[in-house]
Amino acid sequence: MQVPDMINASFELLAGVMILNHCRVLLRDKSVAGVSILSTFFFVVWGLWNLFYYPQLGQMLSFYGGISITVANTLWIILMFKYRRRPLPAEPCKNMLEI
Repeated sequence: MQVPDMINASFELLAGVMILNHCRVLLRDKSVAGVSILSTFFFVVWGLWNLFYYPQLGQMLSFYGGISITVANTLWIILMFKYRRRPLPAEPCKNMLEI
């Protein structure tokens, strides 16, 4: 096991968790605002490339981390398509802790 692979895999796994937080917020708000589906689609394609590329480098931990970020981004895109035409909530968040 290579230390750089473990570090990169940790970043990939953490990124997947952070993107799942985007999904959680989107499910809560049921509205898409300020996010480009096209940009997220780019990161899905990049993630798919990484799923091919990491095994070629022998970086299997990064490969598994790449699965998490690619699946999370794909889920986020699906949810964006589902909620993209919904109106914004009438009452904005009053407290940053609600986010």
